[in-house]
Amino acid sequence: MASRFLPKLRSSRPRGFFREFNYTLFTIATWIPAVIFFNGHVGEVTWINGSSMYPFLNSSYDESLEKDVCWTNKWSPITGLRRGMIVSFRSPSNPETVSIKRIIAVEGDLVFTRAPYPLPTVRIPVNHVWVEGDNKDTNKTLDSNTYGPIPVSLIQGKVTHVLWPWKSFGPIRWQEFRSRARVIKGRPENAPGWD
Repeated sequence: MASRFLPKLRSSRPRGFFREFNYTLFTIATWIPAVIFFNGHVGEVTWINGSSMYPFLNSSYDESLEKDVCWTNKWSPITGLRRGMIVSFRSPSNPETVSIKRIIAVEGDLVFTRAPYPLPTVRIPVNHVWVEGDNKDTNKTLDSNTYGPIPVSLIQGKVTHVLWPWKSFGPIRWQEFRSRARVIKGRPENAPGWD
């Protein structure tokens, strides 16, 4: 009698395993669109690579391979852009790359550029911003001095908080930033929301 039930037990185990596996797979698959939407439109955790934002971000770049981890807010990324904010954007020179730089000038401002930009000054056109890395060594950052003002449509988010390392943990106080770039502030027409 026991041998009659043994095949049933053996056959029910794989069926139960596959049922549970399919349920788990289905549960994971239903969350994928939500995660993609959240990362694309609400926010995401961002690892800061390289030394272009040194010393403000990746402050231990010269000491270790440790990267800063930041929160990037992607909700209304181009609303209320201000000088000093750190933004993530698609690089104009390589659209597959997402870059993180600081806004130095907004539309209407006059910027005194650095090499390799071909002109000594540039007036920022409407719906554009001028971005630069914080690193004093200009050879370690590809920014607007390389590719010029960027369209605000390339901006994907604002870097708002440092999550790691703990010594830098907290909100980014971009209002306290003082640029070394020379900028003459201009006020564009029909844009009361700008500085």
